[in-house]
Amino acid sequence: QVQLVESGGGLVQAGGSLRLSCATSGRTISMYALGWFRQAPGKEREFVAAISWRGDSSNYADSVKGRFTISRDNAKNTVYLQMNGLKPEDTGVYYCAADLWGTSDITQPKVDFWGQGTQVTVSS
Repeated sequence: QVQLVESGGGLVQAGGSLRLSCATSGRTISMYALGWFRQAPGKEREFVAAISWRGDSSNYADSVKGRFTISRDNAKNTVYLQMNGLKPEDTGVYYCAADLWGTSDITQPKVDFWGQGTQVTVSS
């Protein structure tokens, strides 16, 4: 069992930055691909970014490429999402996800564990 707890969300103006963190506990996270998904009001949850269990590959949604960076620190059992150049359309609840022995190509059916989410609101 893996527990995922997100933090770092908040309200920011367009063009600003936030860094989300996802602290994990339970089984060692080094065996898991880790990713971020988000859900905007009235929309389905969508993929944002992911990093493989080896940490040697990462993947991003086209809408965030060049603005967001995912990273992991296995020693701290934490995965991060650095978000720069935020836009109002980035608003939503951001969820951390874990996929055992996964690659950076995480899809929702592959996710083994989910966090509870953290709200990100970008004002125009």
